[in-house]
Amino acid sequence: MAGMRVAVFASGFGSNFGALADAAKQQRLEGASLELLVCDKPEAPVVERAREAGVDVFTFRPREYSSRETYETEILAELRRREVDLIVLAGYMRIITPLLVEPFYGRMINVHPSLLPAFPGVNGIRQALEYGVKVTGVTVHYVDGGLDSGPIIAQRAVEIADDDTEETLAPRIHAAEQELLPWVVSRIAAGAVQLDGRRVVVK
Repeated sequence: MAGMRVAVFASGFGSNFGALADAAKQQRLEGASLELLVCDKPEAPVVERAREAGVDVFTFRPREYSSRETYETEILAELRRREVDLIVLAGYMRIITPLLVEPFYGRMINVHPSLLPAFPGVNGIRQALEYGVKVTGVTVHYVDGGLDSGPIIAQRAVEIADDDTEETLAPRIHAAEQELLPWVVSRIAAGAVQLDGRRVVVK
C-alpha cells in the first residue's frame, strides 16, 4: 500500500518503535510513514523516542476514563482523522476492545515474544524457559480480539541455551523482534501480505 500511514501503540521503553522509526528513516518500509504514537503512559520513554523521531504523540491516562471504550473512542477518532491505514501494537500493555479491533481487522498487527500459539499472554519469555522448550522466538500476527490468537504473519526462531535466563534470553528475543517487525510492515506496505481466513501468505 503505497504511502501507508502507520500508528504505533506502545507502553514502555519503545525499542520496537525505535526499530520502526530507524527503518522508516532508512527508507526500508516501502514508503510507509509513522504518523502517530499512541501511549497509555505519558511518562514512558517511548514518548520521548517518538518526539525525537518527529512522530506525533497521543497520550492518555486510562484511570481518567470511565471505561476502555471511552478512551478508545477518542483514539479511534484520532486514527480516522489522520487516515491511519495500519496499527502496530509494539509493547502496548492494554487489552483492546472490539471498538478498535473490528474497524481495523486485517489492519492491526502485534508482535509477541514467543512462537505462537505457544506461550500467549504476558511473560512469554519466562513461560518458554519454565516449560523447558529448546527453541522459542517471536511472532507477528493479526489482532482478532483474542489473547494473541490472530492469524500468524511471520515468525522467527530463537534457540534457548541450557544456561539461559530471562536476562540472557530477552536481548536475543528483542533483537529478533526488531528485525522481524519492520520487515512485516514493509511487506504489508508493499501489498505483499494476503490474509485468507487463518492463512496468511507473504510474497
